[in-house]
Amino acid sequence: MLCLILQINLLGKGNLAPISAIDQVQNYVLGGIIGGIIYNGEISVLEFIMVLLIWTLIVFIVKFAKDHNIWVRRIIDGRPQILIQNGKVLVENCIRAGISANDLMFRLRGHGIYEVAKVKSGILEQNGQLVIIENDEANVRFPLINDGQINIDVMELIHHDEQWVFEQIHKAGYDSVDDIYLGEYINGKLTLIPYPKA
Repeated sequence: MLCLILQINLLGKGNLAPISAIDQVQNYVLGGIIGGIIYNGEISVLEFIMVLLIWTLIVFIVKFAKDHNIWVRRIIDGRPQILIQNGKVLVENCIRAGISANDLMFRLRGHGIYEVAKVKSGILEQNGQLVIIENDEANVRFPLINDGQINIDVMELIHHDEQWVFEQIHKAGYDSVDDIYLGEYINGKLTLIPYPKA
C-alpha cells in the first residue's frame, strides 16, 4: 500500500482517472505487479520493490517525455481526430479511427443529435470520447494551448494560424508559447494562463 501511495504521489493523481489508452495500460500493469506479490508466495518483497521501482521509472520517463515533447505525446497518446467538420463526415478519418457509421450515429444520438448536418465539429479524443460542437454553438470549447504547445486542430476550427497565436502571446507580454500553461479561445479572444516564474 505504501508503494502504491508513493507511486501515485510521484506520478500525480492523473493516472487514477486515465485520459489515454497508455494511462489505462499503466494501471493494469501496476495492478498486475501488486497482485503478483499478493497471489504468489515465491515473489520476495525485494523482488516486488525492484519491479515496482523499475515500472515507476519507466512510467515517469514516459510521462516526462509526453509532457515536454509534442512529438512523443502524439506517438504515445495519438491526437484528437476530427470526424465531422461543418456538417460533413470525414469518412477516411472515421475508418482510420475504427469508427463505423453505426457507432458514429450511436455516439451522436448519445449527445441528442440525430442529423450530421447539425454538427459543426465532432472530435474523437484520445480516450475514445466523441466531443460535439453544434452549429448553433458560437464558442469552441477546447484549449488552444496546452502545456506550452499549440493545438493545431483548434486553430483550424477558429480560422487562425500560428502567427496570430504568437502575436497574441507577445501582446500579452510573454516571450514564447513555452511560457504558457493553458491558452483558451473564448469569445474571439485568447485568454492565457502562464507557468509560474521560477
